[in-house]
Amino acid sequence: MGKFYEADRCKLRSESVPKLTKYLLIGSTKAYSGKSAIALGMAFGLRAKGVAIAYGKPLGTCFSSSDRVGGEEEDVRFAVETLKLSESQIPSTLLSLDEETVHKRLLGEDKTDYRSSLAAYLQEPSGELVLLEGPANLEEGSLFDLSLPQVAEAVDASVLLVARPIDLYIDDLLSAKRRLGSRLLGVVLNDVPKDKLESVTATVRPFLEAQGIPVLGMLPRSALLRSVSVKELVYQLKAEVLCRSDRLDLMVETLTIGAMNVSSALKYFRKARNMAVVTGGDRTDIQLAALESSTQCLILTGHLPPSPLVISRAEEMEIPVLSVDLDTLTTVEIIDSTFGNVRLHEPVKVECVTQLMAEHFDIDGMMASLGLGDRVRDSQG
Repeated sequence: MGKFYEADRCKLRSESVPKLTKYLLIGSTKAYSGKSAIALGMAFGLRAKGVAIAYGKPLGTCFSSSDRVGGEEEDVRFAVETLKLSESQIPSTLLSLDEETVHKRLLGEDKTDYRSSLAAYLQEPSGELVLLEGPANLEEGSLFDLSLPQVAEAVDASVLLVARPIDLYIDDLLSAKRRLGSRLLGVVLNDVPKDKLESVTATVRPFLEAQGIPVLGMLPRSALLRSVSVKELVYQLKAEVLCRSDRLDLMVETLTIGAMNVSSALKYFRKARNMAVVTGGDRTDIQLAALESSTQCLILTGHLPPSPLVISRAEEMEIPVLSVDLDTLTTVEIIDSTFGNVRLHEPVKVECVTQLMAEHFDIDGMMASLGLGDRVRDSQG
């Protein structure tokens, strides 16, 4: 970091920023670990403690086509609407990470010093604590000097990592600790399966903490948080909505394939909850059986038109019926890949994660580590 930038940063600190302002960068070791969910749940918890917050995302990765130029990143937009933040509480997104942006950087057409631009975060937002959502992992954004460690250093932020207990997540966290050092405030283990909670609590947690990685929370797996809206399935499958387009906000938690006889299908339908049923467009018997169960949407493959009787019953039961020009196997593969890998853009999920954070996250410990311990005492007094 150059001397000019250091001096400039110090000047910004002393002249433009309230001394109480602190920065918490929420990152992860892998994509879709739950950063946005944790950030929003944390934001509501902090507010309950009387902490004034701001919220931003320096590296944008979720723009709609109409928002890429001078627009608002979709994750940030949802957070702003959910938290009802004012303009002064939203630091602007510096960069939209997409193929075109990367291409310009590689060709040398984009020579912007984004690292220096991050200094603006030291004077833009108002609040005691600025929550910044980081990139998908520790490397993303390196081409623009906006990787998680680089952002943390540039804005002098503490880091909270979110990780799912899958694959080599312990190795990832140990590596992150070596790279982030004392900036690593702690970790939240998210989406922990029920059958792993005991071993994670008894073995993994004490091991990580012995390595200097505080485990500030362990959130158990939630079917709702892993669920996907019917609207998202329509988008992913490029489906045609045959009826009840007004009910696309329904949440799907499980997937069932209706490829067997009706008697066998009914056994599965009765056990499942909030399901999407995938079956052939010509299987009227299966479709009608599904509509009498806990079905959130009916997905008909092969682009075959259903019986008018099915549409009539679906209208009555307020269940959307989708038609896809795909075979059953491809349809199921697309839906399977969607579960647990969608953005948190539904209010019902925010309510769920806020409750989970209240029950399973040590917000007082985090605030104390950030130097906001007086707020903890005030809220308890």
